[in-house]
Amino acid sequence: MTAVQPVPAQTVPATIIEALKSALGPKGWSQDEHELAPHIADWRGRYQGSTPILLKPANTAEVAAAVKICSDAGIAITPQAGNTSLCGASTPQGEVLITLKRMNAVREIDPDNDSMTVEAGCVLESLQNTAADADRLFPLSLGSQGTAMIGGLVSTNAGGVHVLRYGMTRELVLGLEAVLPDGTIWSGLTGLRKDNTGYDLKQLLIGAEGTLGIITAATLKLFPRPAKMELAFCGLNSVEDAVSFLSLAKRVSGGAVTAFEIMPRLALEFVCAFVPGTRDPLESPHPWYVVCEMSFGRTDGARETLEDALGQAFEAELVQDAVIAENESQALDFWRLRESIALAERGQGKAIKHDISIPVSKMAAFIDLASARIKAIFPDGVVVAFGHVGDGNVHFNVVGLDEAAQTALMANGAAISACVYDTVDEFGGSISAEHGIGILKREELATRKPVDVAVMRAIKQALDPKGIMNPRVLLG
Repeated sequence: MTAVQPVPAQTVPATIIEALKSALGPKGWSQDEHELAPHIADWRGRYQGSTPILLKPANTAEVAAAVKICSDAGIAITPQAGNTSLCGASTPQGEVLITLKRMNAVREIDPDNDSMTVEAGCVLESLQNTAADADRLFPLSLGSQGTAMIGGLVSTNAGGVHVLRYGMTRELVLGLEAVLPDGTIWSGLTGLRKDNTGYDLKQLLIGAEGTLGIITAATLKLFPRPAKMELAFCGLNSVEDAVSFLSLAKRVSGGAVTAFEIMPRLALEFVCAFVPGTRDPLESPHPWYVVCEMSFGRTDGARETLEDALGQAFEAELVQDAVIAENESQALDFWRLRESIALAERGQGKAIKHDISIPVSKMAAFIDLASARIKAIFPDGVVVAFGHVGDGNVHFNVVGLDEAAQTALMANGAAISACVYDTVDEFGGSISAEHGIGILKREELATRKPVDVAVMRAIKQALDPKGIMNPRVLLG
């Protein structure tokens, strides 16, 4: 199978630009350089792009009209949601850019069905609040939730801190509405839990990073709101102890653990140094830290359950010290320590970052071996491994502690990443856990999973024969 060859879109005919402007109306487009600026650079500052026009459709029909114009002319399109991509998936390089930020309506909330139907431009944090107003929980939660939009989160199959209990984004989606590469509107919005009528077409679009169409709306699962949440910040000696503590906590709580995050001492030091208002909650330093969250359907016995788990962990010498959040404000402070690591790393300087997943039982062995291999090939590199130990997702980053080390780090980036990914393969893991492939990892994907990529290219060819949808992303 050969790769789809996209039509270059660096030069878009003036007639097409005018047709797009006419189809979307005066509020539906922009060529103002100041408005375009935040849309053509990624959050990390790794990619700088360009676009001949930014389209801002107000509804699905306008999205379809724009896509149809581009499809007929063979003009490439980059869809963009909150522009929080970490792999360059939403930075245009000359393509027509479509943002769905104007499509931010909540179309329906159905508490009895535990579902809500929302448009792709809805910001995640607003959806969490909307669900809470209906006495329900939408559990997807991540550091960029104040900016990230649901269309992008679905397109990248986002993860976050609650995957342990509720699963990835694809497990939270009941139905989708999307515009296909020829401009056809596919309406697959449904609140059904059971629908055995052939291929589950929504799953093709979830995680496809905009290469098969533009998601315009989604029907999402809601859950009962926990009556009580308890949170502990714990100091430990090793990742192995953290994995054992996780098993103990799940057993003692009867499966009430909703989040279980790990971070090394150096990550905490970065946060305290570069994020104002943060501090170490424990009296003495520890090699590793865990944020353990439990959610309960009843208020009585909640605190006692967490205390029981911690007590048994102390007796087993799995946990060395711990503090339980006494109120919501303190719980938010604990979460801020974990969720500010990426921001703090930016303050520290350049880093080579990896978003990988490993079976939980093998996480400690992986971190030990991969860290030793990195030290052998790049002695000035310091590993900062943190993330979602509950679901095996590790953000395995290599940093330099001074300018000279960072310069050398960038020069050795390819060898460092190859070392990490080779070790991931040995442990039966994945080179992308929740950030997607984008541009950053497409060559790695093609090299390491050639059969998978061949099948995906065949699907791409069938749905997007002109190769206009996000043409540089995922498959290249």
